[in-house]
Amino acid sequence: MPPTSPTVPRNVLITGASTGIGAACTRMLAARGWRVFAGVRREQDGGALQEGAEGQIVPVILDVTNREQIKSVVQEVAAQCGAEGLQGVVNNAGIALAGPLEFMPLEAFEKQFEVNVLGLIAVTQAVLPMIRASRGRIVLTGSNSGFMCEPFLAGYGATKHALEAIADSLRIELRPWGIEVALIEPGAIKTPIWSKSREAAERLFDGMPPECEKLYAAPIGALRKMVEKVPSMAIPPERVARAVTHALEARRPRTRYPVGLDSVLGSVLVRIIPDRLRDWLIRKFMGI
Repeated sequence: MPPTSPTVPRNVLITGASTGIGAACTRMLAARGWRVFAGVRREQDGGALQEGAEGQIVPVILDVTNREQIKSVVQEVAAQCGAEGLQGVVNNAGIALAGPLEFMPLEAFEKQFEVNVLGLIAVTQAVLPMIRASRGRIVLTGSNSGFMCEPFLAGYGATKHALEAIADSLRIELRPWGIEVALIEPGAIKTPIWSKSREAAERLFDGMPPECEKLYAAPIGALRKMVEKVPSMAIPPERVARAVTHALEARRPRTRYPVGLDSVLGSVLVRIIPDRLRDWLIRKFMGI
């Protein structure tokens, strides 16, 4: 895709832009002529994004679980965009915590829903008046775990499955205003989420009762080995950024964007093979 015309206003807000997919989207869109309001948690993350990047990157401190901060950021974006308006929002902020559902603290589920679902809804609600005024686009970062969830990722998969429903409903609700809603469904991507989720999982296991290790020692060990291998098989976040770019710029964007061979194959398998056969394949792949 060629760069967008500098004469056409292109303003976008991206949450979770510090690293990984969000950072890749920020740099790619800025290089294509978008002014990117990059939601980061720390000032140094914003500076790192701007360093060596092309185009306009405007870091904004944004924790999607902080409602007052969301309101403040949206006011700042509105003031800076002025009559140009906001043409897109990329809801990318997310966390992943792993562990057996039987012993996983409810707080771990609540935290994932607070960030991955409620934070996304809060940001979307806050920017929708601007998106409607410019007939802009809404992009949600889901996951292949949203339609085919792996064991020990029930909490994360549940949040991403929720985004499947949100995308379907919101897409129809906003149709009267010509607002497109796209759901990105990445598979394994080379991002810090793997190391962060692995470290968080280790801490969760440490705090669990002895029965957890007794009952789940073998499958948890297999999961850890698999997670260690995933980054070597994962694709770069720029692949996801290209899908996000298409969702924002294409005349007729797709409603869903599976990204990566594992996501593409998974989206097909979940429709054509029985659940028990799929369960067997997952167990075989994971070594459990």
